[in-house]
Amino acid sequence: MTSTILPNYFLNLSTTVASALQEDVGAGDLTAQLIASNTQANAKIVCREAAIICGRPWFEEVFRQIDASIQIDWHITEGQAVAANQLICTLQGSARAILTAERTALNFLQTLSATATVTAQYVAQLKNTHTQLLDTRKTLPGLRLAQKYAVKCGGGCNHRMGLYDAILIKENHIMAAGGIAQAVNLAKTLHPGVSIEVETENLAEVKQALMAGANIIMLDNFSYEQMHAAVMLVSGQAKLEVSGNVEIDQLAHLAKTGVDFISSGALTKHIKAIDLSMRFEML
Repeated sequence: MTSTILPNYFLNLSTTVASALQEDVGAGDLTAQLIASNTQANAKIVCREAAIICGRPWFEEVFRQIDASIQIDWHITEGQAVAANQLICTLQGSARAILTAERTALNFLQTLSATATVTAQYVAQLKNTHTQLLDTRKTLPGLRLAQKYAVKCGGGCNHRMGLYDAILIKENHIMAAGGIAQAVNLAKTLHPGVSIEVETENLAEVKQALMAGANIIMLDNFSYEQMHAAVMLVSGQAKLEVSGNVEIDQLAHLAKTGVDFISSGALTKHIKAIDLSMRFEML
């Protein structure tokens, strides 16, 4: 279930960066004031582990907002796989500015690279299958577009961007609306042409969602046997998505059931920041 609206991943980039800098720098970097204002420096960013590098636009924007004269020379491309201890980029300019921007810039780069790296690892498990890997809305607050972008860099696909671009009818929606059929029918009436997905917990609900005309049916925490049965029951009349506690070592097995999508919140919330470091050299 990819979003029906093509996202502009960089829509709020400058605002996001400004907010992050306000959080860290505030009224000014007190420690940087210990360095003479005319001091120039070089710096190297090194990746300490194998990773997919992602987040250059956010990294660059941090330095632009601190001091646009800082020169950044990239040694890798966005979305490139790198080895441990590989040089990522070099910087040259005001020592004060480089040190002030360092942590915020690295925070963006290490976090987005983490999502891209995990996504690439998951996607590799689905090689030679028709099943696509989807992200979720379980993103870090304020980094929705950035992390969705990182998923794309890692080879995954985006689920809906938010509550505004597609309909996902879950258990509580079904209960409040009076049933699956009622919820789907109302969704079609209110938002014609918008993709409608229904979360189901058993085969009876799968049948109800199919009869109601759902475009996508989510199989939430189904067993492998139930997934096979759902694929047979739906028989291509709707797309099927598997969700719920999906682990990387399950992916190939899940894909063999014939489902169209596997979604995982782990891509954006169960991540460990990539180990990046800055080496500083005075001129």
